[in-house]
Amino acid sequence: MTRHASRPGPPAPAETWRAGSAQERRDGSAQGRRDGTVQGRRDGTALWRRAAGAALVAAVAGTAGWGFHRVFPDPGLLLAVVPAATAPAAVAALARSRPLWLALALDVVLWFAGTIPLYQGVEPGIVADVANSWHALLTTLLPAQPEPRLLVLVHTLVWAAATIGAETVARTRTRIVAAVPALLVFGAALLLGVDGEGSNLPVAAALFVLVAALALLRDDRPPLWLLAGIPAAAALAALALVVGPLLPIAARPYNPRDAADLPPPRQVDSVSPLDRVSAWLQIPDRELFTVEAGEPLNWRLAVLDRYDGVRWTSGASFRATGGRVPEGEWTGEVDVVRQKVTFDGLPGTWLPAAERPEQVSGVRGLAVDPESGALIAERAPARGTSYEVTSRVPKPSKEDLLAATPANDPSLTAFPAGPQERLFQRLAQEATKGATTPITQAYRLQRYLRTSASYDVTAPPGHSLKGLEFFLQTTHRGTSEQFASAFALMARTLGLPSRVVVGFRPGQESGGVYHVRSGHVMAWAEIKFDGLGWRPFYPTPGRSGAKDDHDVVSSSIEESEKLESELGKGGSDRPEPSRPKPTGDGDEPANGPPAWVWASVAGGALLAAYAGVVVALPWWRRRRRRRAQGPELRVLGAWRQACDDLGLKGRDALTAEDVVVQQSGEIAANIAPLAEIFNYVRYAPDTTTEDAATAAWQRSDAVRRAVRAATPLTTRLRDRLLLR
Repeated sequence: MTRHASRPGPPAPAETWRAGSAQERRDGSAQGRRDGTVQGRRDGTALWRRAAGAALVAAVAGTAGWGFHRVFPDPGLLLAVVPAATAPAAVAALARSRPLWLALALDVVLWFAGTIPLYQGVEPGIVADVANSWHALLTTLLPAQPEPRLLVLVHTLVWAAATIGAETVARTRTRIVAAVPALLVFGAALLLGVDGEGSNLPVAAALFVLVAALALLRDDRPPLWLLAGIPAAAALAALALVVGPLLPIAARPYNPRDAADLPPPRQVDSVSPLDRVSAWLQIPDRELFTVEAGEPLNWRLAVLDRYDGVRWTSGASFRATGGRVPEGEWTGEVDVVRQKVTFDGLPGTWLPAAERPEQVSGVRGLAVDPESGALIAERAPARGTSYEVTSRVPKPSKEDLLAATPANDPSLTAFPAGPQERLFQRLAQEATKGATTPITQAYRLQRYLRTSASYDVTAPPGHSLKGLEFFLQTTHRGTSEQFASAFALMARTLGLPSRVVVGFRPGQESGGVYHVRSGHVMAWAEIKFDGLGWRPFYPTPGRSGAKDDHDVVSSSIEESEKLESELGKGGSDRPEPSRPKPTGDGDEPANGPPAWVWASVAGGALLAAYAGVVVALPWWRRRRRRRAQGPELRVLGAWRQACDDLGLKGRDALTAEDVVVQQSGEIAANIAPLAEIFNYVRYAPDTTTEDAATAAWQRSDAVRRAVRAATPLTTRLRDRLLLR
């Protein structure tokens, strides 16, 4: 029997399904692996972009916060900025899939925790500090001290910007909206840092590059776009660094401190340093402080410029500062002197320093009077406390002194009502008889007091008008308290603005350290001159039989005697006041900066519009004033035009007399008649004639020509570009 090989038949339906299912599983597994790989890559890319976006938002917020470096030029600023920029970004990345309220609640908790390192503990009044820090910074002379109550504002602003930006990046698909809060923070830093040192242009350039990188990243562009786009943004930022300082707004930025309400004058001490002079002289060996300095100088303590007939007080308006002291009027030659002062029993909150300080370090709660340069501390420094001061001691030339004119300040020439004024005026006129210049009047008044009375530490204290009258007419003996007070009041009767200063002689020198004791206390007087500022005068004679006059006083007395001797030879030796030399040929200044600058910033259209305004606006303003209806309005227009040409636009508080006394030379010769016409029109406008209006404009045009001749071309060009 033959056996045939059997051929397999078609598979059963179940077998077919199982075979197909296995194949599908194999195909599906491969496809799944491919899809998983793609999805993994997508997830990896998304994770990378989210992490990079959070990092960029943190960098933008931190960079914006660093814009406050002009307010707080101290490494302590990093303690406020770094946690505030990074913590919200980390919260947004970790809580991306959680409800928004949960992330915000965590941000608030971490914000409060971030203030603990600032305050070095928990501060219950932190909310009040945030609310009050704005005004405190606006009334502070920059740099501000890195106090927690001030730094908390930066910490809060940066934290808010980083929180909004990070949550926006994590929960939306917007491009650069996340950077807007940080840009607002940078704007606040620009406003609050107008008076600060340094520049925020590099910070602005860094912000531009970071925002450009964030925009490219959020646009889902490949990484190569970032490699190409960031250098391009950096190139534009570099161009902005070059062009930025050339913009008109850079020369005169808006300063919010000009509109801030200053705090009321601070009560310094219950006892005036001038009232302590006699008491200190009775115990002359009491150690007060030491000074490490390269040369002996008078150490100024307190400045007293208000007198009520009984005592001298200070009218200073002290403002908080991180160490910078505003410059005085003197801009000529100076000696830079560095001092290190260490307290050793000096009472009160006044801080001694050589005149005029420009930088102070090592004092917490430091405040300064911008007018006098006087320094005080928030609390009386403890024994052993040290601080460092850099002073710029003025060194005017003989010509500067001889040409000096007294400043016009009625508050500094005020004399209390009473019968003593006639006595002080008579004695002052006798002492200065024959003096032809203000400086020689002051020197002769100084010599008169030094030679007509004697120095006596046992003389009764006090500087009331009755006491000074008794000193001048009867006893003829006193301490520097009476001599300085009498000099200042006698000078006021001559129209010389004066004040009294309390300070100390250099002290006993030992190894470069000056030991100042209570017996070194001294009061002197100062007179204010235009351009020179305050000049010291020493009317107190030396103690009989003792060497009381040190190098500072002796050199000042010798200088005054030499100048008096030279003037005694004849008035022809007096030098003429220096005037700025005319610059330019009288042509109108150019109508704008070079075209390429404007083309690079805003294009040709903006250049044309701005140039048109620069040319047309001053011309139109003069034309409108010159053609006003009625001669009285034309006179008023001529006066306003002259004031604008003198750079006094906006200073409406100045009277016509104030404007006149500030001028000299050809300007004064034309502004004075114009002021007379202006004052006449103000009080009798109905009687103004066309001839008065014509004469007023002739004087106004002459003032304008004189100002242009005395103003450098670069200054005129800048003023024209700023539409002054």
